[in-house]
Amino acid sequence: MKILFTYLLFFLFLVNGTGLDAQSKMSSKHALENIPENKQTADSLLNAGEKHQNAGKFLEAMTLFEKSLKIYQKSNNQKGIGDSYNKIATNYYYQGDYLKALSYFTKCKKTYEKANFHKGVAAALNNMGAVYYYLGNYPKALDFYSQVIKIQKKIGDKKVIAAATQNIGGIYVDIRDYTNAMVYSQKANAIYRELKDSIGISHNLNGAGKIYMMQKEYAKAYDYFNQALAIANKIDDKQKTIEVLYNLGELFNTQGDLTKSLSYYNLCLASSQKINSLQYIGITQVAIGNILNKLGNTDKALKKCKTGLDIAESLGALSVKKDACKCLYETYKSRGNNNLALNYYEKSNDYKDSLQSEETSNKILNMEFQKAMLIDSIAYVTKVHKIDLKHKEEVQKKEKQRNLIIISLGFIILITIALWNRLNYVRRSRKALTIEKDRSEKLLLNILPEEIAEELKEKGFVNARDFNLVSILFTDFKSFTQTAEKMTPQNLVEEINVCFKAFDFISDKYNIEKIKTIGDSYMAAGGIPNPDKNSLKNIVSAALEMQEFMIQRKIINIAADVPAFEMRLGIHAGPIVAGIVGVKKFQYDVWGDTVNTASRIESNGMVEKVNISESLYNLIKDEKCFVFEYRGKIYAKGKGEIKMYFVEKSAVSLVNTPIVLDHSYI
Repeated sequence: MKILFTYLLFFLFLVNGTGLDAQSKMSSKHALENIPENKQTADSLLNAGEKHQNAGKFLEAMTLFEKSLKIYQKSNNQKGIGDSYNKIATNYYYQGDYLKALSYFTKCKKTYEKANFHKGVAAALNNMGAVYYYLGNYPKALDFYSQVIKIQKKIGDKKVIAAATQNIGGIYVDIRDYTNAMVYSQKANAIYRELKDSIGISHNLNGAGKIYMMQKEYAKAYDYFNQALAIANKIDDKQKTIEVLYNLGELFNTQGDLTKSLSYYNLCLASSQKINSLQYIGITQVAIGNILNKLGNTDKALKKCKTGLDIAESLGALSVKKDACKCLYETYKSRGNNNLALNYYEKSNDYKDSLQSEETSNKILNMEFQKAMLIDSIAYVTKVHKIDLKHKEEVQKKEKQRNLIIISLGFIILITIALWNRLNYVRRSRKALTIEKDRSEKLLLNILPEEIAEELKEKGFVNARDFNLVSILFTDFKSFTQTAEKMTPQNLVEEINVCFKAFDFISDKYNIEKIKTIGDSYMAAGGIPNPDKNSLKNIVSAALEMQEFMIQRKIINIAADVPAFEMRLGIHAGPIVAGIVGVKKFQYDVWGDTVNTASRIESNGMVEKVNISESLYNLIKDEKCFVFEYRGKIYAKGKGEIKMYFVEKSAVSLVNTPIVLDHSYI
């Protein structure tokens, strides 16, 4: 009875402690220091800390989580230790400290493994995937999500399956594959509704609303956001409320309705300030500043943008710092203060150059999985064949021991069995040959374009072709030799492989042809073997994504204290000759002055920039999705002076927040 009474007093203090006077707070603090250190107390601390965290009181929540952790550690309660690590990690995640969040989620996973708590291990893996997903490292995120689903096939925790499924859908959103994004979103929604999980349904509706908004289906987006907001308000989920309010502000801002957009942003800001969500306070201040500037209220716009910048600097949030500096640039430009405007314009560009994580895909992982399945199938056919042969030998041995009549009958039976086995063997062999043929076809298509591969199979050779307009892309790692000296041979090959696999995916996405790799250089072409009117735009978009991948890769490598590459990239367009030479190790290649010029454009570029020639600029200068910077005439070896331009994207990306599983999902 004494234990129960102490627990109730303690719970009341946790719920109502913020309203106590100074003397009562001192008494409560004294009570906290003298509470019995047992499992019931630790559980109470954990639950009370969760209430503080949901209310945005992160410091108070962290104090309670750490106290519960110490009690669990004293009693060696591995399950409780893992729960505490999970709460602490989630606390850091909500505050935007992703490195610490990842560290504690890792500790949580290892502790749950010691306790054989498989549901907890799956939830921790999902949360680690969510951190990598938020940072834009999609291959790493997919690896963790696949581990989650593998565990769930054994234990069947539907909540975690739904969360992992929706997070995979979120990755498809980021790579703009909205069809697959909606498929995974609907799968997750079906599970949430089956479980009557209001939190999951709210998150799912919010995610679906963002998919419709990005597809410009604004009416559907508005409907889904409103449904998500209604559920979040009903269950008093303040974190989800501010996310949906911000998205509603984005929705009307995208449609040009500044008044409604400002209204939702202000509601989001007020709700964020109540729970002290610095991440959303920062981005909302900047969003409001941008609208106030458009409405002509530059004084208030400056205050909002500066506040957003201060918060972003305290959190180390690069994307928010970039947007805040851009907001200050636009506002100072509106006021005619060109010096300050230029200062913030340069800062915004610096942050932009250090930011922007873009997409990768599990397509390559899929191919590797299919390859493994193919090998397993062939191994299975061989195994069955060996069993059949062994069985045949045993039957023959037994038949020899019987009398003449039985031998005669057995001989007839043996022939029948042999013929049947032979028939089955032929069928299995044909199936194996078909699989091998398909595999060879895939390998050939992985080396040569489909049209060229068909011509080579049909004639045994390929005729060279002239192309009037083809774009040629070259990349090269700056200071490759010096950076490579700091790495082991294995790590060097792995790092180059990661980069070039990402480039392969980007090339495939934009329908440009990879030609070859030469050491640390990557070469691709647009408009071959089939001319395409969009090839020039596509190859520039692909180049920008390659640079964005390298920038994000550098950020991740620096955080992990490993060497990082910086890349130059150049593109030129003009006539070329393409074909295959030789009779061994076929390779589709291109020749001509355009290729040589493209190489010079790349070697005269700058790291983290896309450098293009004047001839390519004249062909794409009217594309609205690009902005250009004229560099002047640059001397190129063997070519003389060439006019060159830097090209950048002009689009603005949306905020997309992955799911983080809290204790309630375990």
